[in-house]
Amino acid sequence: MFNKLANAMSSFVRKFLPDAFVIAIGLTLLTMVLGIVVEGKSIVEMIDFWGGGFWAFLSFAMQMALVLVTGIVLADIPIVHKMLDKMASVPKTPAQAYIMTFLVSAAAYYINWGLAVVVGAIFARAVHKRMKNVDFPLLIASAYVATATFPGGLSSSVALLIATPGHFLEDTIGLVPTSQTIFHYSNLIILAGMIIATVVAIKLMVPKEVVVVDNVEPKEEKEEIKETISEPSTPAQKIENSFILALLIGLVGLFFVIKYFAGGGELNLNIINMAFLCLGIILHGSPIKVANAFKDAGFVVTPIMLQFPFYAGIMGMLSGSGLAATLASGFVALASAKTFPIFTYWSAGLVNILAPSAGGQWGIQGPLQIAAGMEIGVKPSVVAMAVGWGDAWTNTIQPFWALPILALAGLKIRDIMGYCIVIGLSIGIVTSILMYFVY
Repeated sequence: MFNKLANAMSSFVRKFLPDAFVIAIGLTLLTMVLGIVVEGKSIVEMIDFWGGGFWAFLSFAMQMALVLVTGIVLADIPIVHKMLDKMASVPKTPAQAYIMTFLVSAAAYYINWGLAVVVGAIFARAVHKRMKNVDFPLLIASAYVATATFPGGLSSSVALLIATPGHFLEDTIGLVPTSQTIFHYSNLIILAGMIIATVVAIKLMVPKEVVVVDNVEPKEEKEEIKETISEPSTPAQKIENSFILALLIGLVGLFFVIKYFAGGGELNLNIINMAFLCLGIILHGSPIKVANAFKDAGFVVTPIMLQFPFYAGIMGMLSGSGLAATLASGFVALASAKTFPIFTYWSAGLVNILAPSAGGQWGIQGPLQIAAGMEIGVKPSVVAMAVGWGDAWTNTIQPFWALPILALAGLKIRDIMGYCIVIGLSIGIVTSILMYFVY
């Protein structure tokens, strides 16, 4: 049944799903219309909300871009490529290939979602080279749907944000340590349940025959550029290629990171980015190599740079018009203390389709959900994770965060979306059930 459903979904979306940027424009116009119809705002007011929010999340966008790029820079280290290439020889059947691709990607998502984007693509391409009887879009979909697990990992946006001093809700909920969020037993159970549900769904979707989509093949690995000069010959080149210089600045950064944690500091976006940046500098071995790695990673973040302001504009309309409050309160009104996390999860999933940014979405939905949750006795840590899980859940069907892996794979969103929809439904059902029992 899963196989037939996946095939039907894939066939449908390949015909009718437009480019991701077109979807962003469509969601912008849809939100504008909903604000007019549901909230009674004028077209001029909605345009003002949109324009006012367009650049509202530039600092957060920079943090997210660094999470992605520093992850890619780490994954671009030759030893990582060799390790993934060796691991790609382990699966012997198509089913094993899809499942292992998901598990490798999920493990990388646990460490850093930026790292996971490129690790998943590299591993999928390495598997495809060895096993031509696998469906490449399903391999990429298997890598991408691991995005639903990232709230339980070390780069969890909401969990790290509320553990960061100065966050916008600190006066209301204080600093919430990661021991109450990503490392709490309840969230570890949810994470494990999601992984099992995804593995089962992928197993049930394995196609009997491989269908080539529009002759799409994975992009080949970029050829290593051989330097015409084997040894640095000028003082400038020697400085650029200095391992000592890279080691010194990298160690300075890592010393700060170690000192920060030794002093009781909690994980947050800034410290994660610093740690990954400094590790990347050291492991690449010279300033010029890490600079080139950042340059090579630039093409992956350009779609995000294009679309992030449009989604920030949508967030501005959701917040300014009151539409986000209406969507959230509509679910909350039906909830008890026991079901509140589930309704929060569903509402966050719905809002995420319009505004796919965990941190940005928390900025809109967090104050509403926290206030409602505290009123009926739900812990802020539970509310925060429910929002985070909901945001990540519908990432499986929202094309925004698929842009980097699609760029690396050479595919379009329509090539993988059918598979993602089926897996997303499975994750949603299992997570909702688990939330009822563990929260």
